[in-house]
Amino acid sequence: MNNGCNRWKAITRLHLVLSATLIVLLLFCFADSQLTANAAEMPEIQQRGYLKIAVKNNLRPLGFTDVSGKLQGLEIDLAKALAQDLLGKENVVKFKPTSNRDRMTVVLNNQVDLTIARVTATESRSRLVSFSVPYYFDGTVLLTKDASAQRLADFARRKIAVLKKSSTIAEVKYYIPNAELVGVNSYEEARSLLEKNTADAFAADASVLSGWVQQYSGYRLLSTKLSTQPLSVVMPKGLQYDELRQRVNEAIARYIANGWLTERVKYWGLPQSELRVRS
Repeated sequence: MNNGCNRWKAITRLHLVLSATLIVLLLFCFADSQLTANAAEMPEIQQRGYLKIAVKNNLRPLGFTDVSGKLQGLEIDLAKALAQDLLGKENVVKFKPTSNRDRMTVVLNNQVDLTIARVTATESRSRLVSFSVPYYFDGTVLLTKDASAQRLADFARRKIAVLKKSSTIAEVKYYIPNAELVGVNSYEEARSLLEKNTADAFAADASVLSGWVQQYSGYRLLSTKLSTQPLSVVMPKGLQYDELRQRVNEAIARYIANGWLTERVKYWGLPQSELRVRS
């Protein structure tokens, strides 16, 4: 009798374990499916006749809304050029302004075909999405109002504002070890310190600070970059999107080879970056 009860208990426990395992596997598969791109393939994009692209609308000079309400910037130009290459017309883009938090999610959730919104290609992000060849190399630079400071060494023992907990801190310490770092919580706080002359410079991304130079008088960037970060188009992952990825990469490679991207970078007042076509 006891043996029968024990056997029944063992069978019941096994059944519960197997049921729990099945539930976990189903949940895992469901969760994994949420992280898998379900975007439109190239034939579908061609059939509907337009591209859906996520961009920034508040980040001069990459993507911003001008006084007339039109989207402008390097990344807007790139989006239109890709539409011309993929669909034969540059004005067949439906732009979706997006936040930094949602730049990759909108591709994963099939809300857009591509994202061109100052996204740095990283190894961790590449597990979820694919990245194009870089269209611009961003990086940390110093912004200052001091016309006499021309080199990094000129900021030794001077105050440099940096965003708290950012990788910029290590970069500034490496290149200007004697500088006095002042932690700030935002770009706005850094500009306030510069305006009050309580900081001599601000170290941050060139793509953002180039917009400051254009918007606010008296500022300039030092020519030396402290780091290099590739900005790439976010594309869906998966074999079914090979044609889309190939055509985007081939187009950007042409823009690099024929100098179009270099000209656009210069036009929008961004620091030049070394773009090369892979052989």
